[in-house]
Amino acid sequence: MKKLGKKFLIAMLLFGLMGQIAWVVENMYFNVFIYKIFNASANDISTMVMASAVVAALTTIVMGALSDKLGKRKAFISYGYIIWGISIISFAYIKSIALTIVMDCVMTFFGSSANDAAYNAWLTDMGDKDNRGIIEGLNSMMPLLSILIVFGGFMSFNLNEITAWKTIYYIIGIVTTTIGIIGLFIIEDKKDLKKTDAKIFETIAYSFKIGTIKNNKKLYLVLLAFAVFGISIQIFMPYLIIYYEQSLKLSNYVLIMAPAIIVAAVVTVLYGKVFDLKGFDYAIRYPLLMLMIGYLLLYFFKNTALVFIGSLFMMSGYLCGMSVFGAEIRSLIPENKAGQFQGVRIICQVFIPGVIGPFVGAGILKNAERILNNDGTYSFLPNANIFMAALVVILVLVIFLFVILRKKENEDR
Repeated sequence: MKKLGKKFLIAMLLFGLMGQIAWVVENMYFNVFIYKIFNASANDISTMVMASAVVAALTTIVMGALSDKLGKRKAFISYGYIIWGISIISFAYIKSIALTIVMDCVMTFFGSSANDAAYNAWLTDMGDKDNRGIIEGLNSMMPLLSILIVFGGFMSFNLNEITAWKTIYYIIGIVTTTIGIIGLFIIEDKKDLKKTDAKIFETIAYSFKIGTIKNNKKLYLVLLAFAVFGISIQIFMPYLIIYYEQSLKLSNYVLIMAPAIIVAAVVTVLYGKVFDLKGFDYAIRYPLLMLMIGYLLLYFFKNTALVFIGSLFMMSGYLCGMSVFGAEIRSLIPENKAGQFQGVRIICQVFIPGVIGPFVGAGILKNAERILNNDGTYSFLPNANIFMAALVVILVLVIFLFVILRKKENEDR
C-alpha cells in the first residue's frame, strides 16, 4: 500500500465509500421508497431491480471498453460522479413508480459509468499480486460501512413522509457530486495506461470472444461462480429491510444491524489477507459457510438476538465472499485489459443476479401475506422463505466450486 501513496488510498476510500452509499440507497432504499410512498408490489420491486441490472451491464460493457480505448479512468470517474449526484437529486421530484423505474435506469447509467466501469478498472490498474487482497478487502468493506452510514443517517427521518425522502436525495446527491469534483484533483491514472488504436467495437467485443474465453478459462469459471453467488444474495436483498421492519416488526432494526455491520466490516478487511496468503480455493470456503449459517438462522428464528446473529453471519459471508471473488477476478484479468473486462464482470456480478435473483424472490413471495394500509391499499409482507431459497442456490455454488473448478485445476497441472 505504501508504494501506491496516500492520494490513492484517500481516493479509493472516498470514491469507494460514496459509490457504495449511492448504491445502497438505490439497491436497498429505492425499494423501501416505492413500497412506502407508492405501495409497490413485489413485482414492482423486482421489475425495478431487473431494469437497473440490464442498464448497469450494458453501460459497463461500453464505458469500460471506452475507458480502455481512450486510456483514461480519471475523467470517467470524476465527471461521472458529478452527474451521478445530480441524477440522484432528481428523485426528489418523482411522483410515480413508473417514473422511479425510468430514472433509476438513468441514474444507473451514470453510476455504472463512473463506478462499475471506470473506478473498478482503476483499482485493477493500480493493484498487483502483493497488495490486491488488501485492496479488495478494503474495497469490499465499503458496502458494509455504507449500509451502516445509511442506516444510521436514515434513523432521524420518517420514511413514511415524502419530505424526508426529498431531503435524503438532496444530501446524497450533493455529496456524490462534491466527491466527483474532489476527484479531479486527487485521482491519478496509472502511468503506463495509454490510448489504443483498436476500434471501439473490437474493444467492446474482446472479452466476449471465444478465443479470449479459451485463453482465460479460470477467469470465466470464477465469473460464472460469482454470478451464482450474486443470485443467492439478490433473492433476499431487495426485500431485507422490509422483512426486518414490516414482517418481524423490528422498528429498531438499525440498532440491531449496526453492531453486526461493524463486526462484519472488520472481518472483511482482515479476511483480505487470507486471500493473499492462501489463494482463492481456500479463501472462498469460509465466506460460503458463514453465509449458509446466516441463512439458516434467519430462516428458522424470529427472536431478535438470533436474528442479529444470523444477520452477522449473513453479512460477513456476503462481504468476505465479495472480497474473495473480486480479488481473484482482478488477479486473472490480463494486464492493461481491465476496462474491457468490466463488462463481463458486471454481467456476472449485477446483470445475471439482478435479473434472476429478484425474479426468484418475487416468485417465492407471490402468495405472501398481505396487510391493509391506512389508505385502503394493500402491501405484501416478505417471509423467511427467501432465505431458504438463497441457501439452495449457495449449495449449488458449493457443488460447482468444489467439483468444476477443482477439475480445471487438475487439468492445468
